[in-house]
Amino acid sequence: MSQPRPLVAGNWKMNGLSASLQEVKTLAGRLKANDTIAAQVMICPPATLLAALSTELEGSKILTGGQDCHAETSGAHTGDIAAEMLADAGAGAVIVGHSERRADHGETSENVRAKAQAAYRAGLTAIICIGETQTQRKRGDALKVVSAQLSGSLPGAATSENTVIAYEPVWAIGTGLTPTLEDVGEVHSHIRAELAGRLGEGEAAGLRILYGGSVKPGNAAELMGVANVDGALVGGASLKADDFWAIVSVYAASHTMG
Repeated sequence: MSQPRPLVAGNWKMNGLSASLQEVKTLAGRLKANDTIAAQVMICPPATLLAALSTELEGSKILTGGQDCHAETSGAHTGDIAAEMLADAGAGAVIVGHSERRADHGETSENVRAKAQAAYRAGLTAIICIGETQTQRKRGDALKVVSAQLSGSLPGAATSENTVIAYEPVWAIGTGLTPTLEDVGEVHSHIRAELAGRLGEGEAAGLRILYGGSVKPGNAAELMGVANVDGALVGGASLKADDFWAIVSVYAASHTMG
């Protein structure tokens, strides 16, 4: 069975002002001029920029997504954003369950599952994040934690069309630390097997599993070459066109994926 089309998604987190749109224009221009990139490319900016960015990128090769959504369609939830609002602003996807949401906002896997269901309701792809802390890895519990988060966060309606899984070891996010390639391969293979048990082998084979956690131009090629790694969820390196382009370029047609 052929591999799913890779996805390289940039999560800007709480970064970016209107001037930052120029970086994306530069990136869009490079993608337009280069037809050898096999991956889909996505930018998930802060909500303040989503509509403007989606308008700017209309007709380009770059997709846009949100960074979070509320489980409800509307209501008295000051400061929250419904999945339908993200779709209305031009998003095609939304990140849910990022470790920073789980840690900073106390989100549980049950919350994440509800948000993923909201994404489906609004016609968005849910990018569901899972990953262990350094303490959990040192205890040897990484696979157990990943399994529990995946089981709790993945809705029953998940398919390879409406869902992407992003494995982000919490201890590697923004620290410059990365797991060994063997560790990445072990976790991604484990996630694929877990998905096969939930969705069936055919559906699981087509569902993209991204790696995130200090993905940089210098390590992207080797990380993206690991079996069962179908792209990347990129943090800080997605803020600059040059850095993000270097990561996206891993998927030039000449690149052989693992």
